[in-house]
Amino acid sequence: MPLGEFALIGRYFQRSVLEQAGGHAAVALGIGDDAALLQPAPGCQWVISTDSLVQGVHFPEQYAPDDLGYRALAVAVSDLAAMAARPLGFTLALTLPEIDEPWLQSFSDGLAQCAVDHRISLIGGDTTRGPLNIGISVFGEVAVGQALRRSGAQPGDLLCVGGPLGDGAGGLAVVTEQVLPQALRPAERDYLRARFWRPRAQCELGLALAGVASAGLDVSDGLLQDAGHLAAASGLALHLCSEDVPCSTALLAWPAAQRQAWMLRGGDDYVLLFTLPAQQAGQLDHWRQQGWPVSVIGRAQAGAGVWLDGQPVAGAGGYQHFKESADG
Repeated sequence: MPLGEFALIGRYFQRSVLEQAGGHAAVALGIGDDAALLQPAPGCQWVISTDSLVQGVHFPEQYAPDDLGYRALAVAVSDLAAMAARPLGFTLALTLPEIDEPWLQSFSDGLAQCAVDHRISLIGGDTTRGPLNIGISVFGEVAVGQALRRSGAQPGDLLCVGGPLGDGAGGLAVVTEQVLPQALRPAERDYLRARFWRPRAQCELGLALAGVASAGLDVSDGLLQDAGHLAAASGLALHLCSEDVPCSTALLAWPAAQRQAWMLRGGDDYVLLFTLPAQQAGQLDHWRQQGWPVSVIGRAQAGAGVWLDGQPVAGAGGYQHFKESADG
């Protein structure tokens, strides 16, 4: 007998591993009623973000459902990390062309693994019939006045990034089966594939930045484009040094020009980009000792826009929805 909507939810998403992944007292009531109940901790504010993933736009036509489940949640949680928020719960709006139980089992397994990795509980959602679309809303909390925003950077601040860049674009080349360099070893190929399909939101680093960093966001649309957002919101210029932008050893298999293009404009990296007051520079070694490969890649200065190696960047590249229609 075909599954109906409620049986589908009960079998694949109303699971203890998903409902209890966060383990936070903030979830007063999860799945089962018309809506969830959340209770913020005293002195905290909610942080809320929504992502929608469309096949062929946000992920390739060919994929493994468990990878898709993981990626869908991880990229949404990254927005909480960017605001220095602690993840609490998420909702899932899943549109499916048909009921495919093996697909659902695999998708929900990947979703559950990501929920456990990021300590965030499924608290509700909806399912409907139509072209495949995955909508996720995430909820977190941050102490009042401690949210990391794009505004707030000051001239003299250090510009830092929480890890290597370019892996998301390199991973996309791997998963879409583009022609790969012969020097790319199997382990490096697997690393890049994982960086695309199973990125880890930098939640712990985000929590450490609260009250310390002056501004920040996550790199989802490309370093130069996202740096432009931060520069515009803070009303200053960001000067970057290309030699200081970190990359993984896996990217060294590609020519320098391709490598740099991905590092500067590739997107899908989901590492944090933030400004740090110079007097807080001592925190960098501490964070590195905690396992976060933080690098200083530039500095904030008076002025406007993004500058690379002393030259203003015109057209930062990176991904934009509706760019063609807007420019046309």
